[in-house]
Amino acid sequence: MAEETWKDYKKNRHSKPLPLKGLRVLEVGTLILGPTGPGWAGAMGAEVIKCEIPPIGDTGRNMTPFGYFYKGFPPVFIHNNINKYWVGLDLHKPEAQKVFQELAAKSDVIEINLRPGVMEKWNVGYQQIKEINPRIIYISKTGFGQWGPYAAENRPSNDGAAQGLCGYAWMSSFPGQPPLKSSIYPCDDYGGLMGEVAVLAALHHRDRTGEGQFIELSQSENIMRVMSWVWPYQQMTGKEAMPSGNRDVSICPADTFYCADDDFVAIAAPAPEEFKGLCIAMGRPELANEPRFKDHLTRLKEENATDVIKIISDWARTKSVGEIEALAEKHGFAASHVRTVKDIMEDAHCRERGFISEIDDPILGQYRDYGFPVMMSKTPPRVKWSVRPVGFDNEYVMTHHLGRNEDQIKQLYDCGALGKWGDMPGRRPPADWDGKAGLIMSRDAEGVA
Repeated sequence: MAEETWKDYKKNRHSKPLPLKGLRVLEVGTLILGPTGPGWAGAMGAEVIKCEIPPIGDTGRNMTPFGYFYKGFPPVFIHNNINKYWVGLDLHKPEAQKVFQELAAKSDVIEINLRPGVMEKWNVGYQQIKEINPRIIYISKTGFGQWGPYAAENRPSNDGAAQGLCGYAWMSSFPGQPPLKSSIYPCDDYGGLMGEVAVLAALHHRDRTGEGQFIELSQSENIMRVMSWVWPYQQMTGKEAMPSGNRDVSICPADTFYCADDDFVAIAAPAPEEFKGLCIAMGRPELANEPRFKDHLTRLKEENATDVIKIISDWARTKSVGEIEALAEKHGFAASHVRTVKDIMEDAHCRERGFISEIDDPILGQYRDYGFPVMMSKTPPRVKWSVRPVGFDNEYVMTHHLGRNEDQIKQLYDCGALGKWGDMPGRRPPADWDGKAGLIMSRDAEGVA
């Protein structure tokens, strides 16, 4: 049955309907926390209109690993901003505020991640938009929320700051070592994902009641939710949760081990049969019956956990990763090569399932990125097009959504309400752009760009 359900999924997903088709989202987002959620919505078929202040636009256009740009755009920015329509709208200007209000009147969701009070100053805060569109779902994503001491201090935030402030970096390190900040952006990405969960819940409420609502999301509070057992453990025991490196303190044994081929393997064997299989694989079947290792709860005691991890560590150093994986398959415990990003991008499993896929964009050309991490048999999400320069879709949005004619659009440009990209990396089109490719006015909104 499963095989039939997913037969030709990769081949057919571009011809199937999208789950959020018909939903319109306005985004005023910067960096990662703001744009990530609308990016998820766009992959699921929502019409996402990203509003940026021209000519600089989203400050995320400067954010790129080691200063690298692909076709003039940063990989970080490309990754989080698929399937959007790009409008250069300077919300400092009253005329631009009016345009935004008109778009809001025809939208379902507004997503922002500016500091508290900024949108209100621009006359497009929740209470102001609610008067225009009572059904609007309005989500504000900030570092610390709209109220509380940190919000009152108007503290800025970013992913690294949130990792530090909420204890994530502390818990991610090794015992006795300095805090370890993740080089990716868990606070931003998880916050963006949780924001979309709230948006979908609010849309469900609106379907039942007709009521819109305001959603407040705190970046730091969201990543604290990921930290699992730490908070109840602290309160219940009065003991401070301490970093444990790669060792899992709730499952034993479970850790990462250095192998004979100078590579790493992750091993876990908590269940009775799994632990017995590991002991047999190590040539130490008697360990499974030792009093200190006799069951999972006994092994979790600190002194016993330390002993068993040391035994496994010494054994793993005599075997290659491949040998340990083969023994794991034979004896029924978990063992996985700790792979690099390069390994994963070349992984046949990910390619076969279409999770790692080729994007073919008329402006950026072909590049490889992940697909939507959930597969839906009837309404599969997908990438239709990639990022665009600041204000790239101004004419399309003004004409198609607001009915502005050529003279009216020119007036918006003349007063500075509308604008386009500046001549700088991350904002302008690629050097080889022909001036036509990717223009929204020449393609259907559902077309593949």
